[in-house]
Amino acid sequence: MGAPVRLYLASTSPARLATLRAAGIEPAGLISPGVDEDAVVDRLRVERAASGGSLTPHDMVLELARAKAEAVQGQLVEGEPIDGFVLGGDSAFEFDGEVYGKPHEPAVARERWLAMRGRSGVLHSGHWILDHRSASLGPDAGGSAVECAGAGVVDSAEVHFSASVGDHEIDAYIATGEPLEVAGAFTIDSRGAAFIDRVSGSPSAVVGLSVPAVRSLLRDAFGVSWHELWNR
Repeated sequence: MGAPVRLYLASTSPARLATLRAAGIEPAGLISPGVDEDAVVDRLRVERAASGGSLTPHDMVLELARAKAEAVQGQLVEGEPIDGFVLGGDSAFEFDGEVYGKPHEPAVARERWLAMRGRSGVLHSGHWILDHRSASLGPDAGGSAVECAGAGVVDSAEVHFSASVGDHEIDAYIATGEPLEVAGAFTIDSRGAAFIDRVSGSPSAVVGLSVPAVRSLLRDAFGVSWHELWNR
């Protein structure tokens, strides 16, 4: 058995990192993509409107994941060129036909929790993988001009919130700060899990990195089996 295939995470999300580690994969590098998400979304909306359409949550998370993966092409990790696959991800929560991003402010988070209590919404997680292996790029590839083959997938899961969550529980949860910087103002892998009755779909998609979706994408688009990435 040869050396494990390397996977670089174009994200600094602790939840995505923990998900990969739990699945037996220690990323070869964590790279902050530095993407202006608002600018990307504004551009996509203009493009869709020009063609008579609108930007769906599905398309938004996929294109943001792609932008993040492509933003790190040609970068160095600890002084060395990237030699493996690059994974970019993005998530958005859809509720009552609206997309809920990170609330940032306690008042916004509280308003959302009061609305979500006893109901359900859909968490969309987009993934984009670039084949940044040196063998696939050729001997002349290098620098910021490198172009990598890529493919993406979106996995969506329905999240059902408990109807018995009290106002005092919502206030206590928000006071921890946890829901302020996550899509939809909730988590399933930390304190917020107690207030979620069930998930219809992949639980890891709700975390922001669907392990089954990434496994299938690597296999179908690049011919790489999941166990080839195991290194823990």
